[in-house]
Amino acid sequence: MMDLLQDLENRGLINQVTDREGLQKHLKENQVTLYCGFDPTADSLHIGHLLPITMLKRFQKAGHRPIALIGGGTGMIGDPSGRSTERSLNEAEVVHGYAEKIKQQIGKLLAFDQGENPVVARNNHDWLADLTFIDVLRDVGKHFTVNYMLAKDAVASRIEDGISYTEFSYMLLQSLDYMKLYEEENTTLQIGGSDQWGNITAGMELIRRTREDKDEDIQVFGLTVPLITKADGTKFGKTAGGAIWLDPEKTSPYEFYQFWINTDDRDVIKFIRYFTFIPEEEVLELERELKQHPEKRLPHRRLAEEMTKMVHGEDALKQAQNITEALFSGNIKQLSMSEIKQGFKDVPTYEMAKEEIGLVELLVNANISSSKRQAREDIKNGAIYINGEREQDVNYTVTAKDYLEDTFTVIRRGKKRYFLIKYI
Repeated sequence: MMDLLQDLENRGLINQVTDREGLQKHLKENQVTLYCGFDPTADSLHIGHLLPITMLKRFQKAGHRPIALIGGGTGMIGDPSGRSTERSLNEAEVVHGYAEKIKQQIGKLLAFDQGENPVVARNNHDWLADLTFIDVLRDVGKHFTVNYMLAKDAVASRIEDGISYTEFSYMLLQSLDYMKLYEEENTTLQIGGSDQWGNITAGMELIRRTREDKDEDIQVFGLTVPLITKADGTKFGKTAGGAIWLDPEKTSPYEFYQFWINTDDRDVIKFIRYFTFIPEEEVLELERELKQHPEKRLPHRRLAEEMTKMVHGEDALKQAQNITEALFSGNIKQLSMSEIKQGFKDVPTYEMAKEEIGLVELLVNANISSSKRQAREDIKNGAIYINGEREQDVNYTVTAKDYLEDTFTVIRRGKKRYFLIKYI
């Protein structure tokens, strides 16, 4: 069986690691408890969080014990890492609500408390909420010099434009997280994004400094995953419509599937290695297929299938594939109401009462055609499709027979411009 760290390196998943040889030996000789933190800054995780989540799963598959640390306490403060401006502070009840939703999402992906080495969920609000300011200064702050903290990238990058004492102190709280999990769970490895290197090493430093006078063999490690970059220079996980969320109410399974299937050819193999558990031999075969038959887009479909199934499940994957096929073939009538809502979520929608209406009039009313003359030309030229079927009769009347699920009519103008008529 391939060495875990070697597999991670082969996949390009290691950005930095403290004591590579020591960690390799530690993992080989022990069932290691590791953790990754997730601050509740929104009511859902996004696809940028999938890399650390799948990292926890890789360690679990290798026999180790992962902890998903929900930042119910640190989320009240705000991590300056990777930001050029101060975060807005949310009210306590908002943060608690976010924390619970994120815990549920991670639990769905990692299956808490199941199997021989289950993923465990902890919340740092449990130990941070009752600390006094004096506790923090005496038990944590005493072990860090201001010079040490200023040298950290997350702080240094913000000094010129200003950083509040609140965010400046964030690394103290995250350091305390590592120490608490070391004491209570025997956690000896923290993983995180590349922007977390300073916080991770500060936690290791706190563990060592608080035990300088004890006869204790301290073995603690840190590992970061790389910042995900796209070949075209745009930010990973963003589209014209915003972030790609893991919550199906914010980003539908169809939109999620489409994000992955539209991956740039230059990125698709890298993303397969990053995010999926497909063996390297199969990845190499997909890479060969991409070079020989790029028009088939087999790696893209495989990536979209793996990721949609992982996050939303088999049924949602089938639904996303069904919508994709219907839009490609034009067979709109095969779609269910939920599939229509997903597939046409962002297309222009016109609401009207259930009544018979001439197609020309409907095209004008719904702003599909600019005028009655243009509407007649569009119909005669074969540019108008009703529920996937071309309609060239300028005298055609839209009636109840054109209602899908008694609620919608889908009109297409040209090759790709879709419009949704919703009956109320």
